[in-house]
Amino acid sequence: MLAELLPEQAFSLLLIFVRLGAALMLMPGFGESYISPRVRLLLALTITVVVQPVLPEMPRLPDSAMALFMLIFGEAFIGFFLGSMGRLMMSALSIGGMMIATVTGLANAMTNDPTAAQQGSIAGSFLTMLALMIIIVLDLHHVLLRGVIESYHIFVPGEPILVGDFSQMIARVVSKAFLLGFQLASPFIAVALIFNLGLGLLSRLMPQLQVFFIAIPLQIVIGLGILMIALPALLAWFITGFEEVALPLAGLR
Repeated sequence: MLAELLPEQAFSLLLIFVRLGAALMLMPGFGESYISPRVRLLLALTITVVVQPVLPEMPRLPDSAMALFMLIFGEAFIGFFLGSMGRLMMSALSIGGMMIATVTGLANAMTNDPTAAQQGSIAGSFLTMLALMIIIVLDLHHVLLRGVIESYHIFVPGEPILVGDFSQMIARVVSKAFLLGFQLASPFIAVALIFNLGLGLLSRLMPQLQVFFIAIPLQIVIGLGILMIALPALLAWFITGFEEVALPLAGLR
């Protein structure tokens, strides 16, 4: 009955659209909240029509509604998994930005983070926007899209989902994102440690001196100075870590 209502060609396009659409919902550069949902939907449909002839043959339409639901659920799950890889790596900037804001006295200066669609530290929002611009300039968002297309040779539609491998991959990417965020903030943490040790020594030598009156503005100035000097290196280090996750997904490493 279902085969009479839905042609095989349309069903093949539907399966491809489910995986691609789910990935584009989370993928950096494509799934940002400030991009119109209609634009993202049209983009997903366009890519689906373009890549459908070069993809492996899709499974035939199941006879039962439950089998159809499980097949579509599996494709959506794989799409969400692939899209979340890039999004988890972008979270390293939010982690590192919050650490930077904490040690530089800017933790209370919260601003809207358009990529996360929530409030975030001003340093994290700044780094995230710059990194997203560099990702688009370097065409790394195309690498992520290629990873979704290449996934059809690894995660064949209709086969059982490798839940154990997925969980291990997510755990590795999350741990790498935390490590990368700490590495981005490490220059600020080191300078803040030395700065606070100096303030403690100064307060012991001159108890009458108002240390916090001097320390807070000086802490902000030093933090902005370090950010101005280390910004190119921080972004280059993040892009290197981002490529270590994106390139293997696309089969380029």
